[in-house]
Amino acid sequence: MHPARKKRLFMVLFLLAGVSIAVALATYAFRQNINLFYDPTEIATGVAPQDVRIRAGGMVEEGSVVRDASSLLVNFRITDYESSVPMEYTGILPDLFTEGQGVVAMGRLREDGVFVADQILAKHDENYMAPEVAEALARAQRRAGVEAHTPASSYDSASKDGKAYPTSESDGEAQGPYYSY
Repeated sequence: MHPARKKRLFMVLFLLAGVSIAVALATYAFRQNINLFYDPTEIATGVAPQDVRIRAGGMVEEGSVVRDASSLLVNFRITDYESSVPMEYTGILPDLFTEGQGVVAMGRLREDGVFVADQILAKHDENYMAPEVAEALARAQRRAGVEAHTPASSYDSASKDGKAYPTSESDGEAQGPYYSY
């Protein structure tokens, strides 16, 4: 083989190996950082993985919020009106966190079925509900064959960014996301 060809072949092989390593590392990083969303029914039936960082969302069950007087520990339950899941959070909750409101929590599901959240996102506007939460509530209601507990039908599934936001009564325009930390 001619030395110039040999040099070119090694360069191509080196470049191919470098690109392959970069793609493998990027794929591994994406797999480690993905946060899949699960509703309370999926968590209660065992669909959600344990000890893996996931997102869970639903409505905070009325009368379920219990705050520890000596620490920042808060226990509560989220529901999709079909199943409910116990949640545990240590930290300062968002100001807008209340019973009967939608939340999205990020954390891990323990073996005993308790979801330990490390971040809570609370609903910011009375008209907005996270698309995942609205869809989970609608699925639970379809399974139960009941009329919606939330105005899920008022959510625009064809907004500008492809996400489900509530439509404004006056102009029919999809509103943007309103969640606070």
